[in-house]
Amino acid sequence: MGCAPSIHVSQSGVIYCRDSDESNSPHQTTTISQGTATTLHGLFIKTDAADTIPSVIAYQSRHTRTNSLRERRENSCGHMCTEAETQTSSTSVKVSAAEERLGPMRLTQEPIQVESCLVILCMFEFVASKYVNPAFEKMMGYHRGELIGKELTELPKSDKNSADLLDTINTCIKKGKDWQGIYFSRRKSGDSIQQYVRIIPHSLHSFLFCPYPECNSLRHKDRRKESVDTRSISSHSSDAPSLQNRRYSSMARIHSMTIEAPITKVINIINAAQESSPVTVAEALDRVLEILRTTELYSPQLASKEDDPHTNDLVGGLMSVNMSQSQLAVPVPLNDIPSSIAELLNEEECWEFNILELEAATHKRPLSYLGLKIFSAFGVCEFLNCTEATLRSWLQVIEANYHASNSYHNSTHAADVLHATAYFLRKDRVKGSLDQLDEVAALLAATVHDVDHPGRTNSFLCNAGSDLAILYNDTAVLESHHAALAFQLTVRDSKCNIFKNMERTQFRTLRQAIIDMVLATEMTRHFEHVNKFVNSINKPMSSEGSDCEGQASIRNSPENRLLIKRMLIKCADVANPCRPLELCIEWAGRISEEYFAQTDEEKRQGLPVVMPVFDRNTCSIPKSQISFIDYFITDMFDAWDAFASLPGLMENLAENYKYWKNLDEMKCKSLRPPPPP
Repeated sequence: MGCAPSIHVSQSGVIYCRDSDESNSPHQTTTISQGTATTLHGLFIKTDAADTIPSVIAYQSRHTRTNSLRERRENSCGHMCTEAETQTSSTSVKVSAAEERLGPMRLTQEPIQVESCLVILCMFEFVASKYVNPAFEKMMGYHRGELIGKELTELPKSDKNSADLLDTINTCIKKGKDWQGIYFSRRKSGDSIQQYVRIIPHSLHSFLFCPYPECNSLRHKDRRKESVDTRSISSHSSDAPSLQNRRYSSMARIHSMTIEAPITKVINIINAAQESSPVTVAEALDRVLEILRTTELYSPQLASKEDDPHTNDLVGGLMSVNMSQSQLAVPVPLNDIPSSIAELLNEEECWEFNILELEAATHKRPLSYLGLKIFSAFGVCEFLNCTEATLRSWLQVIEANYHASNSYHNSTHAADVLHATAYFLRKDRVKGSLDQLDEVAALLAATVHDVDHPGRTNSFLCNAGSDLAILYNDTAVLESHHAALAFQLTVRDSKCNIFKNMERTQFRTLRQAIIDMVLATEMTRHFEHVNKFVNSINKPMSSEGSDCEGQASIRNSPENRLLIKRMLIKCADVANPCRPLELCIEWAGRISEEYFAQTDEEKRQGLPVVMPVFDRNTCSIPKSQISFIDYFITDMFDAWDAFASLPGLMENLAENYKYWKNLDEMKCKSLRPPPPP
């Protein structure tokens, strides 16, 4: 313990220090916990913009034994093992047994840079300065030799602090509460410097002391909403000061912005509520905060893979390019459609409309014909200020970029989703919630939502390192491609540019609505969309005392209209289980075949098999449909039915589910029961 310790901070925001002779510590470990401090002992360290110093130092005394609220477990040697956490992440800080005895802490490899902080390092019944950084020397006028090894009573104090200030701070710290206020430090020259300080309990006999210089204290506090400032840097090396200064300057600008996410407000409210809560309530709120800090807020946790392999594979496959140009003639005007096709289209307003018959009658061009009929009924050409000829050309281009070779994700699926979208838009409550721009956006989004789909899942494309996965950073790969390509194809040729006559502002609003709806079909955010719809729309509308006017105000707010549009296209996209039984069976066979083909290709290429249950030699299609309905469909359509009133669809869903259950009970793995002997 001869040299001053180096001090660093992990990316999670937990700070450690160690002496230079600590490298041979035993591997036995204990963990630093968040707790309370019994005495206000420590060293004041001040930084300026050019230096790096931790905003938190968590120190474990050799005498420390506490029943922390974050107590998790005890290791085999009897050491308490808990967690130290910051506002945005949690981590376990491991300290060797030797370190616990001797005092110095463990060094991490990811130091961070802070704008300005004052750290109090506290030790049990022994207070000595452990470290003084160059910024402290420069600002306060002291040399480190004048402070290293000094006890608290020998350190400079300012007479401007009230006499009972330390007692007040101690009282807060003992209760595990933050203390915030003005603190004065005294320079060697004798003058005092005022700082706005926040002290946060961090472990027994250790706490975080975060001041902001007088020049920017209140402004900085207001902008960052009392948050603790930590900035990540790549190195604490003294040979790269210019890099640190540049990075500090950039991060300082970012952190001075007036930005506060809604989740941050929620966390701050909960933290404030803990101040006056009983211990049991505070513990429950701690658990709430832990949940809120996760990234998967809306994703339910599955049972083990062995318990439900079908559901696990579906989740893994769904929640995780060359264009095929078909030589299609431009469809004839709506008034000149052949009678056989026109007769089928007369039924398009019914849910029982048979899209597969239209597929056959149009020689696999159902999207262009159905699109003409539906767009005419909703006045799309009039809204876009385009001719029917332009719309026909656009439909032809979009349909040509669907892959007819895909068993499921082809233009027939797009036409099916377009039909469901139009059906939902005609429901009274949906119609009363959306304006014409919303309706046009929904119809266009349904038409393009899977354009140029390769018949493989996002997970497959990411595992294969496809160009699309690289382009879109493995995030919503296909959905991003569908939306982007749709607009590229549209504006490429004036003959099919249905947006060319729109006013710029209206076009941008329409474009954003289309993109948002296409991206909503990506399954990784499925539960987020459904839960938001239930909590923001279903529950408020069903609450007691909610009259018609109140319900309308709930539905018609911009935020809730966005949720309605997302829910609408999501339900339209996966409505197959709610179709009449024969259509449901056909779609189940088509999607299964596409998944079988993907599994075959994954095996050929030596890629990870995303959905192992979809092996054409062993798969039970009834089981896969049961899992899909249980996990993705039932809750979503219950919520959508409660809003849009869809009793016919829910009856179909129940009958279809019963059909698959019966097949499964018969140990039948195919689409249909075996013929009687």
